[in-house]
Amino acid sequence: MGVSIVPTLKVLKPAARFVVVATVGIVAGYFANAAFFPGTRPEQPIAFSHRIHAGDNEIPCLYCHVQARRSISAGVPSVNKCMGCHLEVAANRPQVRLLANYWENREPISWVKVHDLPDFVHFTHKRHVAAGIECQTCHGPVETMEVVSREAPMKMGLCLDCHRKNEVQHGIDCWTCHK
Repeated sequence: MGVSIVPTLKVLKPAARFVVVATVGIVAGYFANAAFFPGTRPEQPIAFSHRIHAGDNEIPCLYCHVQARRSISAGVPSVNKCMGCHLEVAANRPQVRLLANYWENREPISWVKVHDLPDFVHFTHKRHVAAGIECQTCHGPVETMEVVSREAPMKMGLCLDCHRKNEVQHGIDCWTCHK
């Protein structure tokens, strides 16, 4: 006399499908939120205040993000650039001491990207900087932010609206596909 578990498994099959779909949805939602929705604030290794640096002290964006003039990426300043000021300025503050530890150990700071576009997106900072577009157009009022967050959703529509408004074309009619 054999006992079969097949009837029990048939009952559990819809529940198992639901669990798999829900798990995939939660994981996809997490990454979609991090990639596309405003308010994303990843935790950084050092609590860096753009409000103090770019706002209160009026340090221009391109002073620290020098690669933006000539590269696809804006880049982040080297520890040496930061320590150029912080050897003297606010040297005893806890976050500056943490910065000094990186400098003394000759280690780069592992900053977490706030504005991380998907790999299939081709965006170059140098063209936008050369065109005189303010950083705040895409990044929001960074000079007022204690912690940088993504203020605008980084979606194709944001770029298309700006290009359409400014009548920018790149040799092909982008609007054919991207309406």
